[in-house]
Amino acid sequence: MKKRLCLSLVLLLLLPGCRREEPERTPYILYFQEADLTFAAGDGAFRGETVYLYDAAADTPRLLAEALMNELLKGPSDETLKSPLPPGTSLLSLEITGDRARVDLSAAYGTLSGVALTLADSAVAMTLSQVPEISAVQITVRGRELAYRERQVLNIREVLLSPEEDVISTVDVLLFFLDQEGRPVSERRTLDLYEGDTQVSAVARALESGPENRELLSPLPEGFQVKSVWLEEDICYVNLSSALLAELEEPALQTALLALDRSLRSLEGVEAVRFLVDGEFSRNLGVPEEG
Repeated sequence: MKKRLCLSLVLLLLLPGCRREEPERTPYILYFQEADLTFAAGDGAFRGETVYLYDAAADTPRLLAEALMNELLKGPSDETLKSPLPPGTSLLSLEITGDRARVDLSAAYGTLSGVALTLADSAVAMTLSQVPEISAVQITVRGRELAYRERQVLNIREVLLSPEEDVISTVDVLLFFLDQEGRPVSERRTLDLYEGDTQVSAVARALESGPENRELLSPLPEGFQVKSVWLEEDICYVNLSSALLAELEEPALQTALLALDRSLRSLEGVEAVRFLVDGEFSRNLGVPEEG
């Protein structure tokens, strides 16, 4: 009797009317960078990766936008792609007012500047362009605008129509990060140089973005940024903000300066690094001489 009952249940489950329906899902595109731009074949630095979202979990514009952002922040599953958003970035809030989405991200996003910031902003805007109700995006960091960003509100149509910046050159460097015990370790990298970039600015930006090796740690305190950096003959000048330095403990500052010094001196043609505060030389700012 038990065997007959079990067989009947199995037959019922196999009938078309008794099958469990799979929740409906819709494909969307997440925008990431090519990990190796030599294979971009002239198609630009971005390439899309498809993700499927359950319709029931994204049935309003805000829920869809939040779901897309959370998927974008997870990073690509394709190893030939990389995320332009810094590791550790998280979504704090997302609001839609009219046709504008305000995306508030964690402090890690504030480490971006220059071309790296433009690329990250573009990835967010292009990904959110799939929400029909959104035509403009404003990205903040812990509730505040980044003062050095050229445009605080991105028009999605302009982002989609504007050509991506071309990589004009590359440079091989050693970037110095920290291992789990706090010791400096080098990570060999090939950095992309865009129009208007210099080798020294690319090194500073890459160091601010953090290591690619997830076992390594950033030597720069959260929110640490270089105001400007340039090369004169064989000396590299690094200009820092006095407001930033005032918030740092001495050990954290020395670790950051040492990482900048070693990373910049890994460039051919850089013999020494000099640090400035608000454009002025400071006798108290420097790294110990290496023996």
